[in-house]
Amino acid sequence: MDFLPITETERELMLQRIGIADVNDLFSDIPRDTRLENRLDLDAGLEEMQVSKRLEELARANSNAADLVCFAGGGIYDHYQPALIDNILQRPEFFTAYTPYQPEVSQGTLQAIYEFQTGICELCGLPVANAGMYDGATALAEAAFMARRVSRTRSRVLVAGSIHPEKIETLRTYARAGTLEVEVISEGQRSCNNTELCTALGDDVAAVLLPYPNYYGMIEDVAPLIEAAHEVGALAVLDCNPLLLSVLKPPGDLGADIAVGEAQCLGNAMNFGGPGLGFFACTEKIMRQIPGRLVGKTTDIDGHDAYVLTLATREQHIRREKATSNICSNHALNALAAGAYLAATGPKGLASLALSACGKAHHLHDELIRTGSFEDPCPKANFGYEFILDYCGTGHLDALYDALIDAGILPGICVGEKSLLVAVTEKRTDPEIESFVGEVRSHA
Repeated sequence: MDFLPITETERELMLQRIGIADVNDLFSDIPRDTRLENRLDLDAGLEEMQVSKRLEELARANSNAADLVCFAGGGIYDHYQPALIDNILQRPEFFTAYTPYQPEVSQGTLQAIYEFQTGICELCGLPVANAGMYDGATALAEAAFMARRVSRTRSRVLVAGSIHPEKIETLRTYARAGTLEVEVISEGQRSCNNTELCTALGDDVAAVLLPYPNYYGMIEDVAPLIEAAHEVGALAVLDCNPLLLSVLKPPGDLGADIAVGEAQCLGNAMNFGGPGLGFFACTEKIMRQIPGRLVGKTTDIDGHDAYVLTLATREQHIRREKATSNICSNHALNALAAGAYLAATGPKGLASLALSACGKAHHLHDELIRTGSFEDPCPKANFGYEFILDYCGTGHLDALYDALIDAGILPGICVGEKSLLVAVTEKRTDPEIESFVGEVRSHA
């Protein structure tokens, strides 16, 4: 109780008011032999200056992406965040704001969210986007449940096994409630077996979930699968990288009903893997089943632009059994960062960044194969700024990986015993790429 900002006299008064003599009497129902009774075996406390020094020592023992040249990806990417983003995020009216239930005092926050939604709509080629989701994994799961609601009677969803495995696991966790049957096609494979997926389609399928690109960086041809899904009355859901959408055909143009994904790559730092930011867009036909929060634009009594929460279908707004989801936060600060990033780069700037990253990735891909230590398991596959290679050099991949770390290079993510998933963002310079290739050659 010592941390409470009350005096001893105030404490005694409180105890008297509730009729007990000692604070410990509040815990009388807990067996005494299970109570801690101040028996923690702790070292003596440190002064603030000593604590600060100790924390710095612990921090230096851990390598992070700022200390290494980062080629890791797998859903979280080392993109550059323009300085203006932090300047905007740290404004107190944004940084401390809570849910904008009262539009008359929340116009700035609501407009910022609306601009984020607008940017997502333009990238996805779809007319409606919500204010964001927790992350890409929960956005994908919410898309599956939305398809279940739209279809009313269908309970199966087919999932391409080349979607990020953590997203598939999140979907399975959601589905444990028993209202959704998740069937993963070609699980563990680097691309989806289209024949197997089409064979699994039926009139009980609510949706088909497809990657764009997939976990291994490959951009699969999803158009025939979208068409096949629609032929049996199922919705098509694309799990996308929003930065690549600036140079790829938009999901809406491909015929997708729902587009989701992880938007960390839009102005958000890696932050040791989170928090992320999910985005969610859909067609107008099914927008009333969209989960989470959505900001709309209207006019006020004086004819000025005004922003409000609209289509309020969360369980905080309506009866729980009628709600489209129980998403209680849209990671608004992360969405603000993404919105600021999109505004700062603009459509041409975003496409330029994507093309720069893709060009560097293809260059590194080819150079690593030329070392003789790597081979491409899918040489005919298209990819953006992330790719997978199989190690065929001497020794084990783990040994090479450790050597690259010692050289100050985070070479990617090990996928299994011999495969390396590599991402190359616009931040990577030619000397950094040459250093990566040179270190691989020196350990051949």
